[in-house]
Amino acid sequence: MSSQIHIRRGSQPRRKPPVKPRKPVAKRPSIITRTLSALSISPETVQRATTWGISALGAASVLGLAWAFGVPGMIGTEIAEMTGRAGFEVKSIEVNGIDRMERLTVYAIALDQKSRAMPLVDLEQIRGELKRYGWIEEARVSRRLPDTLVIDIVERKPAAVWQNNQSLSLIDKEGVVLEPVALDGMPDLPLVIGPDANLQTDGLTRLMDRAPQLKPMLAGAAWVGGRRWDLRFQSGETLALPEGKKEAGDALAKFARMDGSERLLGRGFVRFDMRDPTKLVARMGQRQKAIDEGEEAQPSRSAPEEDGRLLKVNDTI
Repeated sequence: MSSQIHIRRGSQPRRKPPVKPRKPVAKRPSIITRTLSALSISPETVQRATTWGISALGAASVLGLAWAFGVPGMIGTEIAEMTGRAGFEVKSIEVNGIDRMERLTVYAIALDQKSRAMPLVDLEQIRGELKRYGWIEEARVSRRLPDTLVIDIVERKPAAVWQNNQSLSLIDKEGVVLEPVALDGMPDLPLVIGPDANLQTDGLTRLMDRAPQLKPMLAGAAWVGGRRWDLRFQSGETLALPEGKKEAGDALAKFARMDGSERLLGRGFVRFDMRDPTKLVARMGQRQKAIDEGEEAQPSRSAPEEDGRLLKVNDTI
């Protein structure tokens, strides 16, 4: 059986229309490319910068490992030692501002170094060691090339003598102990007595500012019970002040006015008590008779009228 193929004559097969080729779409440059173009930086420059960055990172890593093993420190120390051998080493020390501090002690501290090569001298260490001494309030240490260390010292100023636990010490206004004091070498300074009395020296100074006319007469002060002052004058009397800064200052100012008008100091009294701010109680050295608190005192020993009230002077043993 044969198969037949029918062919239509006179007709041609359809042809598909030709497809037009698409134009390639131009890629939009990236943000980095546009930024570099705006900055007029060429790709070659970017490549070199990248190469340098990678190299620097590698060098930093190598140096970090070397530092961990102490290589740069050894190199730096050797360079500093070479600098010292070239003439840059400590050969002289200049000390300024010293009066009471022992000069030889300052020299010993400055020279106590592992190396005298100028780059290796530890200035902060010298300063710290100096400030451990009571006399030195501040110290500045600097290098003066090629071979001199310059030390400028600010010393503390003595303000009082502190008596505590049968020992005497010279102190400044902040209560810092400067040096021990011998009994036969007492300086002409107020004596503060009692535990922690040294820490109250600045407060005592401000208190005495309320009565400047009494300052030259003050011989000493006892810090009583950690609360208040007993003042002792050169004429032998003791004045007991109340607690509290304001109360004590007001009482002292009142006593100064009374002494100015009645001359209380140097008249045979041994003690004045102003712990009660409403009255003044005095004790005579030779009197044994006690006058009742409500009884009028003798005119010779009476205090002036203050704020409209008559302050009573009681004689007690």
